[in-house]
Amino acid sequence: MRHRRRTSSSIAARRFRVGLFAVAELALVSSAAPALSAQVRIVQTNSAGDNVHIIDPVTNQVVQVIEGIPKAHGVAAAPDGGTLYFSNEIHRTLEIVPTDAMEVVDRIPLSGRPHNVAISNDGRKVYVAIIQDCSCVDVVDLEKSEVVKSTPTLGTVHNVFMSPDGRHVAAGMIGARTLTIIDTSIDEAIWSLHFSGRTTGGYADGGVRPMAFEAHPDGSTRRLFVQISNYHGVYVVDFEKRRVVGKLDMPTLPISRVTNDALQGSPGHGLTVSPDGRQLWSTSKPNGHVYAWSLPDLEYLGGVEVGHIPDWLTMTPDSRYLYVANAGSNDVSVVDTKEMKEIARIPVGQTPKRNKTVVFP
Repeated sequence: MRHRRRTSSSIAARRFRVGLFAVAELALVSSAAPALSAQVRIVQTNSAGDNVHIIDPVTNQVVQVIEGIPKAHGVAAAPDGGTLYFSNEIHRTLEIVPTDAMEVVDRIPLSGRPHNVAISNDGRKVYVAIIQDCSCVDVVDLEKSEVVKSTPTLGTVHNVFMSPDGRHVAAGMIGARTLTIIDTSIDEAIWSLHFSGRTTGGYADGGVRPMAFEAHPDGSTRRLFVQISNYHGVYVVDFEKRRVVGKLDMPTLPISRVTNDALQGSPGHGLTVSPDGRQLWSTSKPNGHVYAWSLPDLEYLGGVEVGHIPDWLTMTPDSRYLYVANAGSNDVSVVDTKEMKEIARIPVGQTPKRNKTVVFP
């Protein structure tokens, strides 16, 4: 599909409407324990396929499939849940998918091959990590349907994550081993943190992988949790002090229960803070587990065995259920975070990775 510039008021309204459904969605996502709605959906990309699966967390069944998005990497959703945005590594575009159509209606060209994406809290800008052709984060203006700025970084960018208050984007670089914070009011980098430690065996553990934010009661950022190449655990970064203040080691299993398949230098590649702010969850590729710590005290809570090569995480708005994309077994594990056990396994597409919880209007 060739990129088409779209100027109709209907498309603009679809992207930016902030009526009753937007208010309801925001309230549901921010509430500590809302009931599951029929409109809550888990959006699961398939990094080695050309489709995206939509899961109903009430039935734990795939209810829709979006076709025609080859090698989708990241996914973001408009605040009102009315539009999904996918980074397409093949076409090097940002795909626009209205949830009332569930098909690609537009493609916005990017500066290079994209990885993960994040959306501003007002739904007007999408930030795209560029992993090839540009050491930058593309800023896409959704009203103009174009890249309006490419914010320079110290290396090509693997992941971008939006802070809960919308004031900052965290950009993580693998090769440059750097975390950079971008101020969204000016779309400029304001500080960076370089990782240059060593793990046992002499491997550099500096490549920045997934991240997750912990917020103060007022919504501002308290800490960043960061997964780092070749480290089986999580770094803890004090956001105000701009430095690493601790590490959380994941358990070591007997060698007979460990797999080194498809590690890609990232034994931990999937991290999330629960919507109620009470738990931190991480994947372990070699162990085939997910592990949890309480917040804010970081007390280890335990682990749950899931599918093969768990690679990404998302949670329902009530924080009760964790959805784990298992890249090695082509399915999604559903974990009951209260009972600490896997309760379902849902077949999806080829090599599922990034996923996101969205409340559709």
